[in-house]
Amino acid sequence: MNINLQQENGLTRATLDETRLDASVAPDFKAAMEDIIKSGNDQLILDISKLSFMDSSSLGAMVAVLKSVGGTGKMVILGASGAVLELFKLTRMDRIFTLTDDMEQAKQHF
Repeated sequence: MNINLQQENGLTRATLDETRLDASVAPDFKAAMEDIIKSGNDQLILDISKLSFMDSSSLGAMVAVLKSVGGTGKMVILGASGAVLELFKLTRMDRIFTLTDDMEQAKQHF
């Protein structure tokens, strides 16, 4: 699981460097993201712009990550498009997660 981190003004941009997020890698994604949060990065912008496919188990992992951020942190999702964005909409998770199209828009949510 490749997740690249960039720090800027107290925000952590976690870029998922994968094209697929499915049941075979969802546990690894969840564990990696929880490690990132435990190391003090609870103001997260999760960049999923490279994803072209995501399944419901991956969505469940994202919900778990959102819960891990807790009451003091925040997570914004950047770059969901195509089938990935449709999954968020079909499951109505676009009401749970903050979805943004660009980095400037993502930063405004903090």
